[in-house]
Amino acid sequence: MKLTKSQIKKILMMSALVLFAVSAAGCRVATDETGAIKLITDETTFSQIMSEESWFSAILVWPMAQALNKLTPVIGVAGAITILTLVVNGILMVFTMKSTIASQQMQLLQPELDRIQKKYEGRTDDASKMKQANEMQALYKKYDVNPFSMILITFLQFPIIISIYQAVQRSSAVKTGTFMGLNLETTPLAGIRQGMYGYIILFIFMAVFQYLSMQLPQYLAKKKAEQEAAKHHRKPADTSNSQNKMMQTYMLVMILAIGLMLPAAMSIYWIIYSVVNILKTLLTQKIIESRSAK
Repeated sequence: MKLTKSQIKKILMMSALVLFAVSAAGCRVATDETGAIKLITDETTFSQIMSEESWFSAILVWPMAQALNKLTPVIGVAGAITILTLVVNGILMVFTMKSTIASQQMQLLQPELDRIQKKYEGRTDDASKMKQANEMQALYKKYDVNPFSMILITFLQFPIIISIYQAVQRSSAVKTGTFMGLNLETTPLAGIRQGMYGYIILFIFMAVFQYLSMQLPQYLAKKKAEQEAAKHHRKPADTSNSQNKMMQTYMLVMILAIGLMLPAAMSIYWIIYSVVNILKTLLTQKIIESRSAK
């Protein structure tokens, strides 16, 4: 069965929604009777979390929070979060490398996919639909891309990302720690209101790296389109997508708004996570270029 681009998008969207609904049911941050987030200390045991909370907190959040508790006194909050984020993302890449490459390559192929779609725009007969599907499948085959492999990334990464996020929130060593003189329990908004410039700088860094992390795949796609156009002496294909831009803008604004109201420890996490994502994107791009050269 050959699927069109719109059908693939619908399947991916439905998979993401189902995953989000299932994960949200079991991945809520544990709070006490006052609504405060329960911290995981050195004395908190696995069996305690398993019996009082959920399998998600016990199997994923607890070991990560304990790793942060052990590392923070030795290498500091930023160092501990960096090590944890690098190790977890490194393990994920081992299992999802092929899917990660396919996901990034799909973005690089977007101009060619758009060109095929425009070619058959307005043609609703079955023959045209079949030709469009065949051309898209031929393009996937040419670059060895399987659109469905991107679903694997979502299913594997989403719970892990949530668990790191919660571990940073719940680690007692991180929550009560400091970074360059900043109290990490204080929110950037509260720090800014008090006129503490360190929180303003921290928030700006978070915003910049979040933006760069989101924009890098689009920049690489544009660069590839320009290189392809230069080879064939034609005008570069337009790689911009208004719908994607709107979604990214919404996500960035949402993250920044939430970041203002969460403890400063989360701003440090988002900076490190964005930097790791940038490095992962560049590494994946190098692998794609190496395969293309061969």
